[in-house]
Amino acid sequence: MRKQDIKKVVRENYAKVANSSSCCCGPGSVSYCGQPGAEKEISSAIGYSGKDMEKVPEGSNLGLGCGNPIALTSIKEGEIVLDLGSGAGFDCFLASDRVGPEGKVIGVDMTFQMINKARENAQKGGYKNVEFRQGEIENLPVKDNSIDLIISNCVVNLSPDKDKVFKEAFRVLKPGGRIMVSDIVLKKDLPDFIKNDRTAYVSCISGAIIKDDYLELIKKAGFMDIKVLEEVIFPINYITSDDAKDIIKNNMDISNDISTILEESVLSIKVSAIRGI
Repeated sequence: MRKQDIKKVVRENYAKVANSSSCCCGPGSVSYCGQPGAEKEISSAIGYSGKDMEKVPEGSNLGLGCGNPIALTSIKEGEIVLDLGSGAGFDCFLASDRVGPEGKVIGVDMTFQMINKARENAQKGGYKNVEFRQGEIENLPVKDNSIDLIISNCVVNLSPDKDKVFKEAFRVLKPGGRIMVSDIVLKKDLPDFIKNDRTAYVSCISGAIIKDDYLELIKKAGFMDIKVLEEVIFPINYITSDDAKDIIKNNMDISNDISTILEESVLSIKVSAIRGI
């Protein structure tokens, strides 16, 4: 797919998610999505506590992530935190408590519907230190050297220009600033029919790249002290639509569950890195 086509299909899919309040990356029905409490089950499985889910406004947790980027990072009071692909605001609201009234959290998302939803959630929750801006993570609407910490949750894999994402992250961070990213990466290449399928792309599969290549992009952007803090086989059923499963099964002529098919290829990782002083 062309880069313009990728952005269009991702934007359209997440606009639907925002409007429907459904969970998971895929546009079709998903095993867990649509069921009462599905987003809480997914969030619990990827590292969020019950307390985390209870403290945010209803409708901000859509079950869209692949990890909890806040859990493994230390956020100080007064810091400025930037969330890449902030969705309905879940991680931003969790970070808000950590930075306190003297700090600030900025969420950036390219989907107008998600930004509106996040702003409504912020108003409902009375968050004074959280701001949402519409924009692309490859071209951040953020000043140079202005951010202490960047977080992101299962979003960079959706970008067709991952190198630009990390270069932009480096640009907006203060010297000594840091990133903490949860994302989907690969242990080995996927078949072409999966990589070229739109449904599999918005299901957070097709856009993923080999783990070592992902880490190399972070290094090339200028980051130091790059660490994989956690690495697990990701339960594909939490992010993959039934449409994507059917496409893969039909092409591979098998009837096994998709998580069995892809468990040797797909990982969820948490990566930290620092911009040098």
